[in-house]
Amino acid sequence: MPRSKLAFESLVARGGVLLLVLALGLFLALPLGAILWRALLDRDGRFAGLANFATYFAAPSFSASVGSTLAFAALTTLLTVPLAFLFAYAMQRACLPYRTLWRNIALIPILAPSLLPALSFVYLFGNQGWLNFMLPWFGLDSIYGLPGMVLAMTFASLPHAVMILMAALALADARLYEAADSLGTTARRKFFTITLPGAKYGLISAALVVFTMAVSEFGVPKVIGGNVNVLALDIYKQVVGQQNFSIGAVVAVLLLVPALAAFVIDRAVQGRQKALLSARSVPYAPRPQRLRDLLLLGYVLLLSLAMLLVMGMAVFGSFVQFWPYDLSFTLRHYLYGLTEAGIDNAYANSLQMAAATALFGTAVTFAGAYWLEKTKGAEVLRPLAQFQALLPMAVPGMVLGIGYILFFNAPANPLGFLYGTLAILVLSTIVHFYSSSHLTAVTALKSLDGEFEAVSASLKVPFYKTFWRVTVPVCLPAVLDIGRYYFVNAMTTISAVVFLYGPETTLVSVSILQLDEAGALGAAAAMASLIVFTSAAVTALFFALEWWLLRRTQRWRNR
Repeated sequence: MPRSKLAFESLVARGGVLLLVLALGLFLALPLGAILWRALLDRDGRFAGLANFATYFAAPSFSASVGSTLAFAALTTLLTVPLAFLFAYAMQRACLPYRTLWRNIALIPILAPSLLPALSFVYLFGNQGWLNFMLPWFGLDSIYGLPGMVLAMTFASLPHAVMILMAALALADARLYEAADSLGTTARRKFFTITLPGAKYGLISAALVVFTMAVSEFGVPKVIGGNVNVLALDIYKQVVGQQNFSIGAVVAVLLLVPALAAFVIDRAVQGRQKALLSARSVPYAPRPQRLRDLLLLGYVLLLSLAMLLVMGMAVFGSFVQFWPYDLSFTLRHYLYGLTEAGIDNAYANSLQMAAATALFGTAVTFAGAYWLEKTKGAEVLRPLAQFQALLPMAVPGMVLGIGYILFFNAPANPLGFLYGTLAILVLSTIVHFYSSSHLTAVTALKSLDGEFEAVSASLKVPFYKTFWRVTVPVCLPAVLDIGRYYFVNAMTTISAVVFLYGPETTLVSVSILQLDEAGALGAAAAMASLIVFTSAAVTALFFALEWWLLRRTQRWRNR
C-alpha cells in the first residue's frame, strides 16, 4: 500500500481515538468534574471548601438517608441474588420443558420502567390493595416504606441478576461431575464443592450490580417509599425542590462512592476469574432427575407467575374504571394521560429520543470500539479511552443528571444551548448506558480474527471498505443488540433525564412521576403500560429485522 494511504489510515486511527477521548471527556468527565467543583462552592458561588459536606453531615436527615439507602440496597441484594441464582440454576442445570418461555418471562421487567413494579405493589398491597389482607401474615402494617421498596426493586433488578448468573452457570466441565459421581459424592456436596465455587464470580458480580442499582434508584422510593428517605431522593429534593445545587452536588458525590467501590470490586473480581472450559473440557449437559426437575419446575412456575402478576397488575389497573370499586373496562386512563394531561407530546418525545439514542448510540459505540480494538496508533490515549468507556458503568443516573445541569447550564459554557433540548436527553442517555454497549461491541470485535485487516492491507483495500464489507456484517447481531438495548433503556430511564427535560421535551417516563404525585394512579399505570407495550413491540421488530438481515447477509454461518 502506498505510504500516503498508510499515513492517511494511521492519521484516521489516531484521530478516531482522540475524538473518542474528547467526546467522553466532554460529555462524561467534565460534568463529573463540575459536580466535584460545585460541592466546594456555597449557594452564591463562593469557594467554601468542605463546609457543604459538614453542613449536610450535620443535618438530622443525613444519617437516616444513608442508613435507609444501605438497608434498601442490602435487603434488595439479599433477596434478589438467591432468587435469581435458583432460577438460573433451574435453567442451566435441570431438564425443564419450555425453558425459553420461562427465561423470557424472567426478562420481562427490562421492558418496564422501575416505576411500574412500585405501582403494581400499590395495587396489590396498598390501602385498597387486592392482597392487602395478607400484610399481617408477614408482620407488616403497610406496604409503603422499606418493604414495598425492596419488593419493587427486587422485581426490577431480578432480570439483570438472572442474565449474569445464567452466563456464570452456562459453562462447566462435565469431567468434574463425572469424577465426583465415580467417587460416590452426594448431590449436595457436588453443589457446594463444584457448582457454587464455579459460579462464585458470577454471584459476586450479580450482587454488586443489584446493590448499585438499588443505591442509585430514584423511581421506586419516590412512588412507594412513603416517609423513607434515601440519597437519591435527597438529590431530587435539594436540586428540584430547594434549588440548592451545592448540597445536591455533595449528595451526588456521596452517591458516587458506593457505585465506584462496587465497580472497582467487580473489575478486580473479573480480573481474577479464570476460564471454566479448556480445550480438553467436556461441556456439561444435565441429566434428567425426576424429583429435582419437578421441584425446580415448581419454583420456576411460581416465580414466573409472580413476575406476570406484578407486571399484569399495573396493566390491569390501567384498564379499569376506578380501582378497586369499579372494575369495568375503560380506556379513559390512556385518554386522560395522552390528551388531558398532555402526555401525547411526551410520548412522541420519548419515541424520538429512544430512536435517536438507538441510532446515534449504536453508531458511536461500535465505531469507538472498532477504533480501540482494530486500529493502531495513539497508544498513549488508548488506556484513557478504555477507562472512560467503562466509567459510565460506575456513575448512577442521578449523578450524571446533576453533572449535566451544572456543566451545560453554566452561563459561560458555549454548549449551554443544549440544555432543555432533546439533544441533551439523547446525549445523557447514550453516556449513561455506554459501558454495557461498548463491552458488547468489544466482545464481538474480539471474536473477529485480526487477519482480516492484515489481508485487506496486503490487498491494498482501504480500511473503511473492510469495516463496511466485513466487520459490520460479521458483527451485525451485536450491532442490533446494542440498538435494541439503547432503545429500551431510553424508553424506561428516568434517573438522569428527570433533571434535564424542558417544557417542550417532557418524556413519558417523567410524566408517570407527575401523574403519581397528582394522585392519578390509573393514568400513571396506563403510561407505564404504554412504555411496556412500546418496548415489547420494538423488541419484536428488532428480532424480526435481525432474522431478515441474517438470512440475507450471513448465510455463510450455515453449512
